[in-house]
Amino acid sequence: MPNNILIKKKLKPFIKKIFVTSDKSLSIRCVLLASVAIGVSKIENLLESEDVKDALKAIKKLGIKYEKKKKYYFIYGSGLNGLTTNSSLILNAGNSGTLARLILGLLAKTKNVIKIIGDKSLSKRDFSRVVNPLKNFGINIRSNNGFLPVKIYGGEFLRPIYYEENIGSAQCKSAVLLAALNTPGITKIKAKKSRNHTELLMKSLKIPIQIKSKKKFDLIELKGLNEFKGFNYKIPGDISSSAFFIVLTLITNNSRITIKDVNINESRTGIIKILNMMNAKILYLNKRNYKGEKVADIFVESNNKLKSINCPISLNSSAIDEFLVIFLAASKARGISQFRNLGELNKKESPRLDIAVKFLRMIGIKVQRKKNNIKIHGDPNLNLKGKFVIKNFFQDHRVFMMSCIAALAFGGEWKIYDKKSINTSFPNFIEILRELGAKIN
Repeated sequence: MPNNILIKKKLKPFIKKIFVTSDKSLSIRCVLLASVAIGVSKIENLLESEDVKDALKAIKKLGIKYEKKKKYYFIYGSGLNGLTTNSSLILNAGNSGTLARLILGLLAKTKNVIKIIGDKSLSKRDFSRVVNPLKNFGINIRSNNGFLPVKIYGGEFLRPIYYEENIGSAQCKSAVLLAALNTPGITKIKAKKSRNHTELLMKSLKIPIQIKSKKKFDLIELKGLNEFKGFNYKIPGDISSSAFFIVLTLITNNSRITIKDVNINESRTGIIKILNMMNAKILYLNKRNYKGEKVADIFVESNNKLKSINCPISLNSSAIDEFLVIFLAASKARGISQFRNLGELNKKESPRLDIAVKFLRMIGIKVQRKKNNIKIHGDPNLNLKGKFVIKNFFQDHRVFMMSCIAALAFGGEWKIYDKKSINTSFPNFIEILRELGAKIN
């Protein structure tokens, strides 16, 4: 099967209701926490992407049994100290930074050497940001000069730490919280605002965690060595996956979409706030609370009068995975949009800021860049006629999906490589595009 697709026609107007894939962040966290719970956990709607499959493979190697029955996954947890490890065990996290970083916290007390490896992309990402705070617990852990592979030996006598997370990385914060589960005493964290799925999930499991939310940071305390029971959890839709259809609808004339049952956690809805500041009118319908997480249907209507934005830096962390498609919306907006302090984009699966600037210039959008700040000169009349080839040898799923949205919204003839990359997070992405009427070969 070829690893590319062809798109030769713009998408026609559509009115649809869709479901997107389940939340990847929550899926991986549920798998990891279920593995150290006592008893069976029943997880509904678990995302069946490569990243989550790698998480399931990892816990299986650690002695945890799981099985799928119909739409449910049953994970048979063994408690905080129940993971079994053979000597010289290797866990492959594939492309998943979430899995690779969080599982290091889970292995805080492992008694044998475990090596964490990943694919080419993951091996280029920074692991010192999580290795260094874990060392402070008394965990024996070392990296390859800040990169994978990481070897962890665990620590017999762990001590609670005070940790200041200044990047806005939910992965670093979560790794520390998972290590704190197996540590006596109270671990304290002062964390810059970022995704809080781990904290909310722990709270719903009655793990003794306290969270004080300030304007720019959270103060978190977790009391360790408290076992917790297996749980039932239904994973809602992923807003990062929804983002592609939100923007596609906005910039496709006379179109409307309702995306059902999406996680609208405040730490993830930066894209909605940014687009609404650009004159979109995106609505939440049927809002409800589920075990601390907010869930809703998202309604979007096309808008050919988007305006430029001076994007607040405070929204960066809550939209970090969505900026590629936000840039597409800015390309159709009237005026010059400004985005600042986006260096973290280049530490994702690929150097996304570099790729985005190159991509926008390729389709005729003027972009000014100064270090990690960019200005996008929007063109409300953008209509492409040429031929475009996208070869992304980083195999970045979000770059592939952004390219598809641009092709369907802006026109032109496109050959887009790395179709298999969507298996990382959104295996049925192309299938849903076809449901909207897209002609994809």
